[in-house]
Amino acid sequence: MRRDYFTLDVGGVDWVEGGGEPATPTVVIDFEGPPEEFERRLTSFDGDLLGATETDVALRLQSDLDDEEARGVVSVTNRETGDFVLELNEDAENVLQFIRAARAYGKEANADEGRYRVRIEVDGEELVTYDKSTFLVYDRDGNLLRQHSLIPSGIEL
Repeated sequence: MRRDYFTLDVGGVDWVEGGGEPATPTVVIDFEGPPEEFERRLTSFDGDLLGATETDVALRLQSDLDDEEARGVVSVTNRETGDFVLELNEDAENVLQFIRAARAYGKEANADEGRYRVRIEVDGEELVTYDKSTFLVYDRDGNLLRQHSLIPSGIEL
């Protein structure tokens, strides 16, 4: 599946630096390509759309974080099979800002169930929404960067 079929928009992060009322950080991923294959990737073995507990969200860096123009690949994977549901390119700093907002939201709102929300759309129409609490960040060699990841307490990797 081509990465350029996807666009990513973020909301609910400005309150962290602006000092406003806490809001759930939300990422909207819109797919603008052939919907049949994409919807198949989002479907479990039993024919239902994958749920929040059946997916993982991650950022894999393509360069060092010290690079001012560091980029990465945001992915959603099927936890059961390990298959990529989607991948898209994004500025690393945008994703890390989102993770910082999700971490702050978890502290401010005592959000145990979800620190952020992922809404996946097809041509602007909502397909599925996940409330998530884990967002893993890996360097370009595939090593987990714990200090930049969003890992709830009590979770062991």
